This record gives sequence, structure tokens and C-alpha cells, in this order.
Amino acid sequence: MCTGKCSTFVGISLYPLAILSIICNIVLFFPDLKSTYAKQDSEGLYRLTDEVKYMGGVIGGGIVVLIPAIHIHSTGRKGCCANRCGMFLSILFSAIGVVGALYSIAVAAVGLVNGPVCMTPSGSWERPFNNTGGSYLSDSEIWDRCTEPNNVVEFNIGLFSTLLVVGCLELLLCGFQGINGLFGCICGTCNNKEGP
Repeated sequence: MCTGKCSTFVGISLYPLAILSIICNIVLFFPDLKSTYAKQDSEGLYRLTDEVKYMGGVIGGGIVVLIPAIHIHSTGRKGCCANRCGMFLSILFSAIGVVGALYSIAVAAVGLVNGPVCMTPSGSWERPFNNTGGSYLSDSEIWDRCTEPNNVVEFNIGLFSTLLVVGCLELLLCGFQGINGLFGCICGTCNNKEGP
């Protein structure tokens, strides 16, 4: 396959992943689909998981991947392929995308391991699964340690898992584009040679 067509495929594939990453991170601000948890309480604290506020999905998997996606996609626009300079730049942009995806993956993984902030049966807001090393993920019987917001454990697991999978896909695509860009830069790009 032509290196330019590969670039177009990678760029187009990164768009929905970046948008999904942004949406998941934004939805994480609204556990139980209410905005009250994103506001400061009387003690000046937010009742959100710290990893939500790190914006791994918006910044890392979203904006930092979306910018390279635009360049990578435009690299493959010139007919079948692009030039060597464009392919070289796509390597650099791919590296930026890898960094963004890694940030998103790291934040999502830590969010999964530490668990959500929730009200416990004692009436205090805390992270009851923080020191379990993520073992709560496979033991749904202890999820009732969170009484408010409703279904916050499932909510966090679902969205952070989605961010983790999306980040891994972005990492693979950006890594693949780095290799594709290297081939396009060193070996040259294919050209549509048409007759007179």
C-alpha cells in the first residue's frame, strides 16, 4: 500500500478516537449525569476523581492526538502520496500523538486502579478502593461501599476503560504512522505515473 494512502487511513482513523476520548472525559465530570459533583462543596473540595481533573482524555487522547491527526491526514492528500518532507514531519507529529496517547493511557489506568470518589456508608466522601491495587475491579460485591453517586463505580470503570482502549488504539496508530513516515521519508513515496 502507498505510504500516502496509509497516512490518510491513519489520520482518518484518529479523528473519531480523539473525539471519543474528549467525550468520555467530559462525561466523567458528571457522575449520575448530575453537575452537582463537579461543584465545590462547603469545604472547598470537588467530589470528583482526581484523574478526571487531569483531563487525560481531553488533552492527551483528544487535542494532542487531534493535531497530529490533521497533519497526518493532510500528508496523504496529494494524489496518491505526499513528499518526503511531509512524511518526515508526519514522524514528528506521530511522536507528539504517541506522547498524548501515553498520557491518556496513564491517567485512565491510574483512575481505574484508584477507583472513584464517592460517599461511603459512614457518610464521608473518600476513595474507598484507593489502596486495593485495583482488586475491586473484579469484585463487584464490594462496590456497595459507594452509596452516592448512583452506580459511580460502574460509571468510572466503563469510561476509564474506554479511555484506556482508545488511548491504546491511538498509540498503535501513531506508532504505525511513525514507521510509515520513516519508509516514506527514506524510500520515497509512490507516485501515480500516468502516461502522456
